[in-house]
Amino acid sequence: QLQLVESGGGLVQLGGSLRLSCAASGFTLDYYAIGWFRQAPGKEREGVSCISSSGSITNYADSVKGRFTISKDNAKNTVYLQMNSLKPEDAAVYYCAAGPFRLCILSKSGFYDYWGQGTQVTVSS
Repeated sequence: QLQLVESGGGLVQLGGSLRLSCAASGFTLDYYAIGWFRQAPGKEREGVSCISSSGSITNYADSVKGRFTISKDNAKNTVYLQMNSLKPEDAAVYYCAAGPFRLCILSKSGFYDYWGQGTQVTVSS
């Protein structure tokens, strides 16, 4: 069974940090690009960051550039999203998604085939 499982979400204070993990099972991430998306209540889902299948190409939404870092550990079949200097507007449910392509595509969530169940990030001020 092909599955993505996110973890690492939680409650953090303004300016704090969290590291989200996206672990894949049933398939190898070597051949998949991974995207992180988020959705806050009443808002549309938005792309946050993505990483190519090789891990050599990354992309970030303007709103998180310089604060978030995506990385990939193929040996652990896991992708991480390090989130620093968190702001209230970062609060959302975060989802990781895998797409069977090499490039990093952030703007087209529909291209991704497999999705995790999401992990909640809450930022307190």
